[in-house]
Amino acid sequence: MTSHYFDHTFVRLHYYKFGTGADNMLCFHGFGMHGKQFKLMTETFGDKFTFWGFDLFFHKETWLKDQSLATVKKGLQKKEFANLIKDFCKHEQIGRFSVIGYSMGSHYATTVVEELPDRVNEYIVAAPSSINPGALIRYFGKNKTGNKLLEKLMLSKKAMINLISLCEWCKFIDAAGRDILHNEIGTAELRFALYACFTYLRHLETNEQQLINMLEKHNIRSIFIFGKYDKMYLPAIGKVFFTRLKQAEVIILEENHEMINKNFVSTLAELLL
Repeated sequence: MTSHYFDHTFVRLHYYKFGTGADNMLCFHGFGMHGKQFKLMTETFGDKFTFWGFDLFFHKETWLKDQSLATVKKGLQKKEFANLIKDFCKHEQIGRFSVIGYSMGSHYATTVVEELPDRVNEYIVAAPSSINPGALIRYFGKNKTGNKLLEKLMLSKKAMINLISLCEWCKFIDAAGRDILHNEIGTAELRFALYACFTYLRHLETNEQQLINMLEKHNIRSIFIFGKYDKMYLPAIGKVFFTRLKQAEVIILEENHEMINKNFVSTLAELLL
């Protein structure tokens, strides 16, 4: 595995390259994770794919060139992100590719399919919050009052702990989600990053009809993976969506939200190898 940076007009994007296969796969990790999250796929898929694992915005070593509050509140537009991916692929001489996204990363993977469908071979999303991020994320990310409240909460670690406990009690998140969030609020910098993640990607909300049209028009294989015990994104969130997307492959693992593990890899191997 090697580590690299790609300088773009608005971001210094950090990413990892692992695997040596002829096919390319762009990897978008979950909240609180990093570009190495899918590295465990190398042993099984390293001869088939070359993986490109990005540190997403406000995670690890990827930095916006302007990380001001005003820029965060302005948000990331879908076409802006698509242009970043196009320029990255030109930089690395990548033609066609597959995408894989987990939880928060599913929003980025879905945006790529909506905006660059002619480049995509396979679309794989696990714990796909992009189908339905939930009322809590929409409230804090897109609602003006909710987002202002979240901004105020970021100033207080104690207030954030209480909020996380309330969300768990209301079953908006499970124990795994609680632990991830607790790890992300220890310092003011981490709390700002948490606020920024809710706020900056709020425009990456799935246009369901656009996604369905692009998947069908470009014959993109689509695989949706859920954890049976994932209280955050149960399979039921896709019940209506999958009646419209006829060719979707829906997989339910005996896992909770933390599902990127050997079981996940072996299940994908049965589908892709």
